[in-house]
Amino acid sequence: MRLLLIEDDDRIAGPLTEGLGRYGYTVDRARTGAAGLTDAAASPDLVLLDLGLPDMDGLDVCRSLRAKSGVPIIMITARGEEADRIVGLELGADDYLAKPFGVRELVARIRAVTRRTTGALPVDSPEPAGPPAAPGGGAQRLGPLEIDRRTRQVRLDGGKISLTPREFDLLAYLAQDPGAVHSRQQIMDAVWDPHFFGPTKTLDAHVAALRRKLGDPGWITTARGVGFRLTDPDQDTASEASG
Repeated sequence: MRLLLIEDDDRIAGPLTEGLGRYGYTVDRARTGAAGLTDAAASPDLVLLDLGLPDMDGLDVCRSLRAKSGVPIIMITARGEEADRIVGLELGADDYLAKPFGVRELVARIRAVTRRTTGALPVDSPEPAGPPAAPGGGAQRLGPLEIDRRTRQVRLDGGKISLTPREFDLLAYLAQDPGAVHSRQQIMDAVWDPHFFGPTKTLDAHVAALRRKLGDPGWITTARGVGFRLTDPDQDTASEASG
């Protein structure tokens, strides 16, 4: 399946092209809207369109593409406002993916759009891998905290804690080696995607949410300048008292 990526930022286009290539896609790239409109004449199977182009607004590119062709279009952009999504979809885009995002999510969107527009799944697009599974399929206990990877449930002092799928993946990853410091990049690669596009502030937001739901910020401590580690705050307190 051949994709046309209209993206001017080399820092995004390079890794994105490489990541999509691992899923079996051939990616042609245009750095400007005008070049993208010219390249689209070669009839790509799908267009990935950034809105922040140097020569023209991506919405205008979408409008021009749709006037000439029924090629599926997925907008990829930092503009996450509802109004931008609505305008893009009304102009004829088939999907809208706001940064930050990972290649796995983009591939899933490509597959979904392909199913909707052609009614078939391209044979050269392998099934995207899910998030890495943590070792051990049963429940893990860390003091009063219980993590069951089989059922994806978490309990603290016997009470169930409701986590989002990403929050669970983050907690389960840190719990693989309690007490060990995991770098921010290691966490992003394992829990999000090795080809994640966007600020790592999303990691801080998820850590903050986990701390809040666990009821004690001591569960996830920060190693300044490195990353995070999971510990039982009661055990840490006991160790400090005995020392």
